Amino acid sequence: MTPADLAPTVGAAPRNRSRPAAVRAWVGRHPFLAFVGLAYAFSWSCWLLAGVGGGRIPFLIGGLGPIIAAGIVTRVTGGSLRAWLWPAVKWRVSPWWWAYALGLPAVLYGVVSLALQMSGSPVDWSLVLDRLPAYAGTFVFVLLLGGALEEPGWRGFGLPLLQRRYSPVLATLLLGLAWGIWHVPLYGPAGFVIPMVLAFFYTVLWNRTHSLALCILLHASFTPAQDQLILMARSRAYTAVVGSLSTSLCKTRS
Repeated sequence: MTPADLAPTVGAAPRNRSRPAAVRAWVGRHPFLAFVGLAYAFSWSCWLLAGVGGGRIPFLIGGLGPIIAAGIVTRVTGGSLRAWLWPAVKWRVSPWWWAYALGLPAVLYGVVSLALQMSGSPVDWSLVLDRLPAYAGTFVFVLLLGGALEEPGWRGFGLPLLQRRYSPVLATLLLGLAWGIWHVPLYGPAGFVIPMVLAFFYTVLWNRTHSLALCILLHASFTPAQDQLILMARSRAYTAVVGSLSTSLCKTRS
């Protein structure tokens, strides 16, 4: 074996060793893109597996995408995991914001049902009592396995990161779009619309309290309100709301 034979091997090691450094440098320059890409890759892969017969476990594991992605990017960029997660135990805030987190979604979707009724949709207010048990069950489920897994990523990591460079409105639009598209495998092509709109309510709560705990509560309140408090047949409710939002957006642009 000649020195020339050894040259490719000797030269390959530094290049291989430099790849992790190059990845860390890219993540350091583009932490939000890295976070979103990792969240999508993890969650969508799990949901694809669930969709082809993998069962409920991959589906539930897919919800971990945002928190796993945020944790990885935090570590890679040299951030503190403790500082990132500390707002999750911040409960001591004004009672007003507790009322906001727990009550706003029910009030908002009550207004949505009223608006749909006024526009001629077949709203049935008697459904409220029938759906309260499902509302409570969904609240508990999302509190433990929905918002608790998503919010450390979206609001606890993504929103503060974007607000370092952009105004709260623009940061919310960007985060809402990323958050909404993440839901597309679950809700279909229009699945990004409602999360993108609701993102503004989360931004208000986060900016006023910096409490990830209350953002998790808001998430746990919004999901059952969306599922149970649009007081129409379930097959028509989501389509009706998306249609109304789309019409409102078109009128605003015009």
